Parts: sequence; structure tokens; C-alpha cells
Amino acid sequence: MNVQQDRGTRRRYAPPAIASANGSTMVAKEIDAAPSLERAEQARHSNYGGFNMSKAIGFAGAVVHTTIPAWFNFGVMVGLIFGGCCSNVFALEAIVKEEPNSGLLITFTQFLLTLVFAWPHQFSRTNPPFFLKQNAIPIRRWLLNIVLFFSVNILNNMAFGYKISVPVHIILRSGGSVTTILVGWLWGKRYTRLQIISVAFLTIGVIIAAMADAQAQGKTSSTPSTDTTTFITGLLILLVAQILSAIMGLYIQSTYATYGSHWRENLFYSHFLSLPLFTPFIPSMRSQLATLTSSPPLRLPLPSALRQQHTTTTITNLLPAYLQKFASQYHQSQLQIPSKILMLALNALTQLACIRGVNLLAAESSALTVTIVLNIRKLVSLFLSIWLFGNELAPGVLVGAGVVFGSGLLYAYEGQIRGGRERGRGRKKVV
Repeated sequence: MNVQQDRGTRRRYAPPAIASANGSTMVAKEIDAAPSLERAEQARHSNYGGFNMSKAIGFAGAVVHTTIPAWFNFGVMVGLIFGGCCSNVFALEAIVKEEPNSGLLITFTQFLLTLVFAWPHQFSRTNPPFFLKQNAIPIRRWLLNIVLFFSVNILNNMAFGYKISVPVHIILRSGGSVTTILVGWLWGKRYTRLQIISVAFLTIGVIIAAMADAQAQGKTSSTPSTDTTTFITGLLILLVAQILSAIMGLYIQSTYATYGSHWRENLFYSHFLSLPLFTPFIPSMRSQLATLTSSPPLRLPLPSALRQQHTTTTITNLLPAYLQKFASQYHQSQLQIPSKILMLALNALTQLACIRGVNLLAAESSALTVTIVLNIRKLVSLFLSIWLFGNELAPGVLVGAGVVFGSGLLYAYEGQIRGGRERGRGRKKVV
């Protein structure tokens, strides 16, 4: 029926007669459906020049539904990396600036807190006696990784006791591609010419930064020869840590290629099975803890429930003796906590956030994206260290830092291109 025709000229049909059950005749009621059809037709074409409002709203809703979670996840990752990792460096420098020999205690605290947060994912009440999930990777495979992981973390934090400042520490650790390419070549890997060139420039940048910092320390020190020897020892410690880190990276890569990627399991066992290795260092860590507890206190508001003398005394008596010293120091409405103890806890918490952010980014992004984000994060940490703690770097150190970060990006970019070529050749072979 053409709904656009004039109603007055429409042809009407006589309704048919229908016989009812009792023999009487019923006439069907005539219904004029034209108005409903007109409204339907108008709704279908109710458009502003062909624009359908309901479809547009639905499309916009779908875009919002699919885009906002992605941007939210990306924001969380960036927040964990820049907020967690940069705050971690801040808390670390707040400790080692005055107590450079606290590396063991810092490492132990980081391991312990990370283990506490990683344990629930491995917990299984149906698998006694240890109530842990059946591991996907054999424990024997983790043993070498645990030794490497423990050694790398201990050496990196020990280096602060050898005149290595936090900015120089950041720059030198950013040169990890040098040891990675050397160890990888011995492992049987081969690299492109551009990767080798970028690593050569990266090595030059590390040398420039290290020599410039050593010269700057020699000029300001009353015993330049002793300080230079100490500084070189710190450089050697970092070099060994970088070599071990490169070996560990290749070993983990081989493990994941064989058994699948299980980073949560790696996170748990690398921290859990490393704790017994701290046993020989317990006396040293106690001494470091005593030093940190004697640091100037920070006064924090005390909750009203704890302001009563007897309540605070009862809680204090439940704590270990070495914690009672500062837990009992309070005023009527304030609690005094040693500043370095607070920074120690902040360092461990932000380390956990940093680990979480890096793993989330690695799971959702390419290796090149991860490298770029982490390099930017290191640059931000470097500038924050210079700004917040008044670190004055020699011009040569800044030049070396620029060469290091630029070469690192070039190395990662070439590695990404090479990986794409290899994947493309693999697809052609399959076809």
C-alpha cells in the first residue's frame, strides 16, 4: 500500500462475514492501518538528511565501551610504571644518600614484600603440604635463575656503597644492551650491523659518563686516589651485575620457549627461594636496620583509638624489641616513625607497583614500546634525582647519558624491525 496517497482516494474493502459457533453472522471490524504505517515510514526516514540518530547513539556507545577500558588500562600501566618506578628511585635515593651501605636490607625488604603479594596467586588449598599450585616449570629449572636473580639484585644495591650516585647508577644500568649483545653472541645469537653500531655508541656513552663522573669526584674529594679506586670498584660491581643480568635474561627466554611464559610463577619462586640466601647476611642487615631506626623521626597523626596511654603501651609490647624503640615514641596525638624506615617501606611498595606495571606493559605491547617507555621512565627518574636531591652532574655525564639513551632506542628499534622480518619469513615458509 502506498502510504503517501491521499486518504480520501483510498479503496476500501468490505469486511468479510464470519459465521460464529452459534450460527449467527459476525462482521469483522475494519481497521485502517495507514496511520501506523505512515508513522513507521516516517520513523525509518526521520533523518536529518539521512542521519539516523538511534544508530549514531548506538555506535557512539560501542566506541565508548570499547575505547575507554583500553585507555583506562593504558593509564593504569603508565601510572604504575612512572608513579611506581620513579617513586621507587626517589625512596631509594632518600636512603642511600645518607646510608649508602643499606643495600642488603633494601633488597631483603623488596623480596619479602613482593613475595607476600605474589603468594596468593600461587596458593592452592587442595595441594598440601605446601598449599601451592602445581608449578608449570620444574623447580630444578628455577634454581640457576634464582642464584642469578639474587646476585644481580644484591650487586646492584651494593654498588651504592662504592661512591656510585643514583644518577650515574641509572645511566650505567641503561647500558645493559652492551652486555646483552656480548653474552648473546657467545650464546649463539647473531645481530644486525645497526644493532652492533648502536651498542658501540652506547658503550662510548657509558665510558664518557663514567670517566666524567670519576673526574668530578676526584676534584671535590680530599683523597682523590682512594675515592677513584672505590669508584672503579663500584663500576666493576655494576659490570658483573650487568653480565649476570644478561645471562639471566637469555636463560629465562630459553625457559619460556620450552615451558611457556609463566611470569607470575617466576616472580613467586625467584623471591621465595631467594630468601634463604640472605641467612649469612643477617648480622649485617640487623646493623643496617639499627642505623635506619636511629634516623630523624617523621611525626604522623595518631588515630584516636590509639591515643590512650595504656592502649599504645599494650600494642607496643606486642612488637619485637628492635621495633619497640620507635613505636613507643609518640606524643598525645602524634606517632614518630624514623624517616628512613618509612622510606624503606615506601621503596618496597613502589618496587611492587613498578614490577606490576612493567609486566602489564610487556603483556600488552611490543618489545620496542616497552623499551621506549622504560627509557623515558629512566630519563624522568634521572631528572627527578637531579632536581629533588640537588645532584650536580658534570657536562660529560649528561653527554654520555644522551648517547646511552639514544643508542638504546636505536638498538631496540632495529631489534623490532629484525623481529618483524623473521616473523614474515616464517609465515612465508608455512604458506
